Amino acid sequence: MAALTIKDIAKICNVSISTVSRAMNNDPGINAQTKERVLRVVKEFNYIPNNSARNLKMQESNTIALLLKGVSNPFFYEMLPDFQKRLEKEGYEYMLLVVDEDGDEVKIAEGLAKEKRLKGMILLGGRFDYPGAELQNIRIPFVLVSVASSTTEISKHKRFNSVSIDDRKESYKVIDYLAKKGHRHIAIISGRETDDTVGSLRLDGYKAALADNGLPFEQRLVGYMRKDIPEYTEANGYAVAKALLQENKDITAIFAISDRLAIGVYKAIADAGLRIPDDISVVGFDGIEMTRYTIPSMTTVKQPKDAMVNSSVDLLMSSIHGDETKQKLIYDAELHERDSVKALTIE
Repeated sequence: MAALTIKDIAKICNVSISTVSRAMNNDPGINAQTKERVLRVVKEFNYIPNNSARNLKMQESNTIALLLKGVSNPFFYEMLPDFQKRLEKEGYEYMLLVVDEDGDEVKIAEGLAKEKRLKGMILLGGRFDYPGAELQNIRIPFVLVSVASSTTEISKHKRFNSVSIDDRKESYKVIDYLAKKGHRHIAIISGRETDDTVGSLRLDGYKAALADNGLPFEQRLVGYMRKDIPEYTEANGYAVAKALLQENKDITAIFAISDRLAIGVYKAIADAGLRIPDDISVVGFDGIEMTRYTIPSMTTVKQPKDAMVNSSVDLLMSSIHGDETKQKLIYDAELHERDSVKALTIE
């Protein structure tokens, strides 16, 4: 089904196109009942006006839009030059749109697809549990990349291309690694308490690994990101780690679900008069370049950035060229052991 036009809205409401336009632009001269009827139909059919209508006779755009959700995540920003280089190599222009943490990236993508004459779209970051009907409203080729996902969630969406890691499995690896190093009191800095995306999945992996290593799950060792501080930032990691260390003197390791959080953990440990890894071991997640230069260098889960960029562009190009086959590519991340973890003697 083609996207609804302003002409369709006018026909449904039995009014002129100009009346629909006036209603949507809140013209004070329009009849209140007519305005209400038009806006009700606009909402019912989720119509988004095409502000580029005057360009419809122009040559089709050769632009790919990249919607980035997770403005504070340097892992995504490290991917951007690679996306730009690869898309330019394919002969496409590149447009970046940053979505707020609380924004609905699917609704924004749907509107962007209608308002701009785009060739395709890449949604970078966000969640995976979108209703299929919502995704189908994005009426141009698109790929979901590095969204919060587990193998179970991914398998539900067989009609859409995606490239990701399994967040639950990769988090499990970290805790299993620390447990086998002899750590028994492992804290985690997770997402906000209401998080149902990355934070929730990585917390699930944490719990599963504890259980498989015969360790009890202790709520006191879970630090949720604070709501009054921007997510996935050093400041949030510092504040949460400081509270964890003050309240739990037996912690021997902290797993932060992003590298930026882990950098904040470093400062909290130093301010507490403790040392890494002699007193507290630390593991981050993402594998951003900065972690090579922390003191000590940070053990972290490195996501396969290059492979994810290239495969997502490959999938998008295939869709643009008419290939209706959909793929779910799930990459393994790699635990990079550096100098921030100490092995303990298992009693």
